[in-house]
Amino acid sequence: MKLEAIYREIVKRGIEADPRGEKEIDSMLNERKKKFDRLEGWEREFFDHDSLFNPFSDTRILAGDKDNNIHSAIVGIDVEGPELLLADRLKEKGVKIDLVMSHHPEGKAYAQFYEVMDVQSDIFKQQGVNLSLADSLLNERKSEVERRVSAANHTRAVDIAKWLNLNFMCVHTPADNLAYRYMEKLVKKAKPKRLRDIIELLMNIPEYKEAARNNNPPKIFVGSNKSRVSKVHIEFTGGTEGPKDIYDKLSASGVDTIIAMHQSEEHVKQCKKARINVIVASHISSDTLGINLMLDYVSLKTKLKVYEFSGFKRISRKR
Repeated sequence: MKLEAIYREIVKRGIEADPRGEKEIDSMLNERKKKFDRLEGWEREFFDHDSLFNPFSDTRILAGDKDNNIHSAIVGIDVEGPELLLADRLKEKGVKIDLVMSHHPEGKAYAQFYEVMDVQSDIFKQQGVNLSLADSLLNERKSEVERRVSAANHTRAVDIAKWLNLNFMCVHTPADNLAYRYMEKLVKKAKPKRLRDIIELLMNIPEYKEAARNNNPPKIFVGSNKSRVSKVHIEFTGGTEGPKDIYDKLSASGVDTIIAMHQSEEHVKQCKKARINVIVASHISSDTLGINLMLDYVSLKTKLKVYEFSGFKRISRKR
């Protein structure tokens, strides 16, 4: 399967799993096309054409030829210089590696990854938060993330991949969307009554079992095993942590429990103030879950040999 086809399949699955729904994504892409048609000068010259079919700014082919046939990939959660050098060294030793795949974005996918945060407003709206308020708070948080990201050396890892002649891509929000939908479906079916029920639920998932073996199991950050659960909010997609001022609004809408990939200390403090229970499922294992679900879909299209590194462990599920 060509690299371009794998990329398109990943984007397709990410759209199908997006909390906004496929119709909303189609509308967004149509608006983007109209905007592009009106552009002139340097804005048109430097426009990211992938964004016309790919709504996820944090998912891109970063290096290599899109027409290259891919039979194998080495997949990791974070792929930077050391990981790319390892991939090259493995190739020198005879390991067949056609593609290096990172979960977390690099290069141009990192430079504008904050754009994917927009999905959070729609998730807040689904939880009963006023949309205008959600947008306002999220826009402030997006600006904060944009300022932080703008100072980074975005092309550092990509330059290494190009010198080593490696096919290199990153797959972020599409995988996170799949993990979000997986967790949403699981919680809806299980109807947990206490936080301990959610911990038990998570500990039946292979990726979290693996994390527990490495002393990083799902943990209760706010609340206790006996804390009761009624309305759950899942923080599994949207690029990075959202606005910390949203939690009192979620609490007012009836949310009493959050299952998150990760939370900063400030976000945890705000949840305590809002009297919201927090379970942190653990970051890398949650990312691994999303990538595994994504690779399951890719495997329906092509036989892909997968090598593991940088925190990732391949666990396949029958579909």
